[in-house]
Amino acid sequence: MATKKSTNCCNFPKPIDNDFLVGHDDILNEFMRAWNTREEYPIHPVWMLVGPRGIGKATLAYKIARHVYGNVGDFFILNLENNIDKNNNPKPDGKSISIYTVRALIERMHMSSMSGNWRVILIDSVDDLNTDSSNALLKLLEEPPEKTLFLLIVHQLANVLPTIRSRARVEKMRPLTMAQLRTLCDRFIPDANISDEMLRLANGSFGQIANLKSMGGDVIYDELMECLNNPRASSADVMAIAKKLAPMPELYNILLDAIASLGMAELYPTTVRAIADITRVNLEPETGLFKIIMDIKKCLQTHTVI
Repeated sequence: MATKKSTNCCNFPKPIDNDFLVGHDDILNEFMRAWNTREEYPIHPVWMLVGPRGIGKATLAYKIARHVYGNVGDFFILNLENNIDKNNNPKPDGKSISIYTVRALIERMHMSSMSGNWRVILIDSVDDLNTDSSNALLKLLEEPPEKTLFLLIVHQLANVLPTIRSRARVEKMRPLTMAQLRTLCDRFIPDANISDEMLRLANGSFGQIANLKSMGGDVIYDELMECLNNPRASSADVMAIAKKLAPMPELYNILLDAIASLGMAELYPTTVRAIADITRVNLEPETGLFKIIMDIKKCLQTHTVI
């Protein structure tokens, strides 16, 4: 049984501490053109950076933020780590950014900027807002304060209220190429053995590579594929894999990778929903994952018979 490895094997800094951006030059250049001509053409106050997890959205957002506020203006970050409850107590373990966190931001926006320079509000991510906090943010976006830039990180555009989307300049960021992923691997995990197969599994996300390596996801994926391709594999073998995956939701998408590798596109939509239901409906992870793997295995056997 593969043991869960420490995340320390990946020397990848948090986006706020990282200025090494790979890819996304097109969007960075677009922003810089807008910023440098803001006196002539007012810059859009709300920029929404959209794309899969782990491709560098937050790294780009922090890079833009540093340029705008320049360590002189005000910089506000909304995320789960800085979450608060109704009594202003820290609540970093929340599943969503609370309305109290957004209200605290709005109160600060009503105050004058300490420096008189630009203020930056970075939300990582809008997906983590609940209905109440989304509506509270919307009120702020309807009449954004002067000299204030909003940087909204979004993993799935479908998770964002249309009314928020309509008030933003939406920039869709592409997954990283194999060469760009290799560049990041050489920089941050040079001692790791990263195969081309793992790069393909990452689907353009360096964050996925970090998860795979630090959590032993590459080993679990190999075991999963071996189980799926072995007609003699039992339900106990499937449950053993489900138990390894259960405590690591960051790795659940390797089930989708397996489906893609096996050429069973018809299973993809239902599996995406099934994975989402594991957390949304509070299902027992082991049971949900077991069912997904068994469904893939049954479908594969049908394909083989045909």
